[in-house]
Amino acid sequence: MTVREDAQYIIKRVLDDARPNAATARVLRDINFTGKIYLVAVGKAAWEMAKEACGILGDRITAGAVVTKYGHSGGSLGGLEIFEAGHPLPDENSCAAAEKILSMVGKLNKDDTVLFLLSGGGSALFELPLIDIGELSGINRELISCGADIVEINTVRKRLSAVKGGRFALACAPARVCSIILSDIIGDPVDMIASGPTAPDTSTCSQALEIVKKYGLTLSEKALALLGTETPKELENTENHIIGGVRLLCASAAKAAKELGYNTSILTTSLCCHAREAGSFLASAAACAQTLKHSAAFILGEETVVNVTGSGLGGRNQELALAAGLGISGLRDTAVFSVGSDGTDGPTDAAGGFVDGETVSALNAAGVDGAAMLDNNDAYHALDACGGLIKTGPTGTNMNDFTVLLIKRQPPDTAQL
Repeated sequence: MTVREDAQYIIKRVLDDARPNAATARVLRDINFTGKIYLVAVGKAAWEMAKEACGILGDRITAGAVVTKYGHSGGSLGGLEIFEAGHPLPDENSCAAAEKILSMVGKLNKDDTVLFLLSGGGSALFELPLIDIGELSGINRELISCGADIVEINTVRKRLSAVKGGRFALACAPARVCSIILSDIIGDPVDMIASGPTAPDTSTCSQALEIVKKYGLTLSEKALALLGTETPKELENTENHIIGGVRLLCASAAKAAKELGYNTSILTTSLCCHAREAGSFLASAAACAQTLKHSAAFILGEETVVNVTGSGLGGRNQELALAAGLGISGLRDTAVFSVGSDGTDGPTDAAGGFVDGETVSALNAAGVDGAAMLDNNDAYHALDACGGLIKTGPTGTNMNDFTVLLIKRQPPDTAQL
């Protein structure tokens, strides 16, 4: 197998292992439900999680709704209402879904249970803004493009919403809310995943206002006033179960690489920096590791950011890959690939990017200046020109990103032939 074929094998194995079905079922079987069950599933993995819950609970579910990204629904699920909505920016369907769900849970009693299946992407998909949605989308756009990390983004978002920062749990009271959560944030902070609809908020108003100041965000007086309104710090009707995250991705990648004969190292499961800096670091590591006698795989789990200053198209995984590709030019049997586990990277149809020692040569042959494309935040078109885009389609899961540096060497006995 070539190093590219090895990468394809590892990606497939990781995404297969990351499907939330088995983990969702495991938690569901340990929950003692009383009264009526109302199912609400929100996020990029919502449909898969809801399907598993329906298979286990069947007609015990009184009513429910699923809210996921456009193209991520697998079709009807019993009597559940299916919504597809905007991501990474909320849209009218995000609001319509939230209004429908709030209407459903607004008159429950203390014996009822809201089974809340939550995954990343919920911040945009499940939204009832306390300001005009046009202004909210503008603020979200600024936060996403300025280089703010996801914790900073969600610290602001939750204060501008009627369903984030624990407010959805309040809306369900006195009913019990049992949340099963697939984490897409480093460290699995339950109040930040999808902006924590059912979790007490650990962030503060002063932190939110400092983020606005730090990035020079443009907010109306009403929005600024909302940032000064504190979110719930205690919730008595909730229980939260996290069933997976980026550590699972890295462990799966390491296992798959070992099966292919690579000596594997998980460098970190908590990398948080600019995407191009991560790519440059891996390129430097690849150069240092060229003297290795045996195949090696170096694995990272990360939540990188992109400071958008250009007019191009791409995502953080593609930008990381392109930056690495520029640095590993000419290195033999060496590759870097970076993948968003949900199947989408930024506002594109790609999950990430693959580069190797031949990437720069391929770009040059196509008349593409890779460095200039990187400066313009146009990793998508650069990788497209050299066959480096990774396209998986919607995966049904969302556990953040994983990146792998592969250095492939022939076994000693083969090399001597």
